[in-house]
Amino acid sequence: MGQRHQEFLDAGARVFALSADDVPQNNAVAAKLALPFPILADPGRDNAITPLGFADENDPRQISRPSTLIVDPDGQKVFSVVGQDYADRPDEDALLEQVRKLGLQATSQDPPDIGDAEAGPKAMPYEGLYYYFSGAKFTALALRRRHRELGKEFTDDAKRYFQMVERYQEALTWVRDRRA
Repeated sequence: MGQRHQEFLDAGARVFALSADDVPQNNAVAAKLALPFPILADPGRDNAITPLGFADENDPRQISRPSTLIVDPDGQKVFSVVGQDYADRPDEDALLEQVRKLGLQATSQDPPDIGDAEAGPKAMPYEGLYYYFSGAKFTALALRRRHRELGKEFTDDAKRYFQMVERYQEALTWVRDRRA
């Protein structure tokens, strides 16, 4: 989303992330990934994450499932997608299509004001992300090949995951350039 932020602004949308982490951890993520939009904190998950149906009740880490909510200028929900689990991310092209359907004027958004930042205890350093994504990508490929007998739904899901992780790896180049 950070890499394509300007496309969302051009379509009339402002982007905000929402996390169950606290403000210093969100600031650390925003700084690490050079995000051009803010991350809102809902550490108790009771202000937005649970009421919006984003809470992952099956995850012991008490996190939110990757989700997207598009709200029109009148505050009405016009589109929502909630991932099945932490690895089920919405597709940026589909989100842009939904925003463009609203016919909004281009807008702008101030970059986040990154205050005190403190990485969480299990935070991965930026330098390790490419290798992490490489492992995830090739695991998906191996499982897809190994379990073709599970059918098209499984192999298609593994392929989508593989492609998503490739997009993340491509975005790391954008992050690196913004951090420089």
